[in-house]
Amino acid sequence: MNAFFAWYNGLTDGLWGSLALFAVGAILLIKGGDWFVDGAVGVAKRFGVPEIIIGATVVSIGTTLPEVMVSVTAAVNSNGAIAYGNAIGSIICNTALIAALTIAIRPAPVNKKAIVTPIVFFFISAAIYMVAAYVFGRFDRWLGIVMLVVFGAYMALTVYRGFKNPEQTEPGEDGDDKGGSLVKNIVMLVLSAAIIAVGADMLEGSSVSLATMAGIPAEVVGVTVVALCTSLPELVTAATALVKGHGALSLGNIIGANIFNLVLVSGTAVTISPFVIPEGSKLLGMNTSQLVEIPLMVGVMALMVLPTLVGGKLRRWQGVTLLGIYAAFVTLQVLIALRVL
Repeated sequence: MNAFFAWYNGLTDGLWGSLALFAVGAILLIKGGDWFVDGAVGVAKRFGVPEIIIGATVVSIGTTLPEVMVSVTAAVNSNGAIAYGNAIGSIICNTALIAALTIAIRPAPVNKKAIVTPIVFFFISAAIYMVAAYVFGRFDRWLGIVMLVVFGAYMALTVYRGFKNPEQTEPGEDGDDKGGSLVKNIVMLVLSAAIIAVGADMLEGSSVSLATMAGIPAEVVGVTVVALCTSLPELVTAATALVKGHGALSLGNIIGANIFNLVLVSGTAVTISPFVIPEGSKLLGMNTSQLVEIPLMVGVMALMVLPTLVGGKLRRWQGVTLLGIYAAFVTLQVLIALRVL
C-alpha cells in the first residue's frame, strides 16, 4: 500500500504524469456526477421531497467532499492558507462560474419558498465568517465549533421542512414515479460520491503540480486553481442536472455547497487547526482576501439570489453578469501573481 501511494504521489512530480492524472480525474468526475444526479433524483421521487431540498443537502454534501478533503488535509498539515483560500475561492467559483453558466444557458423559474431557508443560512454563515476575518483577524477553535453547529441546524431544518411539506413529482420518462429501488439509489449516491472524491483528488493534485511548474505563487493557487478543481464536482453535477432538465436540483446544489464551504469545510478545518488570517497577496497595501475576495464572495451570491427572490425566476442577465465578474476576478489574480498590481 505504501508503495502504491509513493508511486501515485510520484506521478505529480512530472509533466506527463500530472496530465494523465488530470485526464483520469476528469473522467471520474463526469461519470460520478452523472450517477450522483440520477441517485439524488431517485431519492427525491421516492420520498416526494422537493428536488431543491435534495440538491441543498445530499447532493451538496457529495459535491463538497473534495473541499472537505483538501481543507482537512491542509489543516492537519497546519496550512491554514489553503483551507481559507479554498473555501472562499470555491464559493466565488460555484456562483460566478458554475451557477452563472447554467443560468446563462437555461434560466428557469424557481420555487421561492424552497430557497429562502438556504439563502438565510448562507448569509448568517457569511456574517460569522466576516466577523472572524475583519474583527478577530483569526479563526479560533470555538468559532469552528459554532460553524459546525450552524451546519447541523441547517441540515436538520432543511430535512424537517422537506419531509413536512413534500412535493408531488411527475413520473419519469420510464413511467416510474417511485424513483426506482431505494437501495439502488442509495448505493449509487455512495459509490458516485466516492468516485467524485477520488477524481477531484487526482485533479487537485495534478493541477497544483502543473501550476507550480508554471511558477504560479502558492497564495494564488489556493483561491483559483485549488478552488476551481474542488468545484468541478459542482460543475459536472450542475451541467448534468441541467441537461436532464432538473434546474432546481442544480440551483439547490450550488446554494447548499456554498453554505457547506463556509460552515462544514471551514468549520472542520478550523476545529482541527485554528489559524490566523493568512497575509497572502496584497492590493493597495491591504490583504487581498479582505479587500476583494470576501466582499466578492458575498456580492456574487447576493446578485444570484436576491433578484431571484423578488422575481421568482433566474434570468439570463444574472448569468452573463456573474460570468463577467468571474473573468475580472481571475484576471485580477493573474495580475497579482505576475506582480503587475
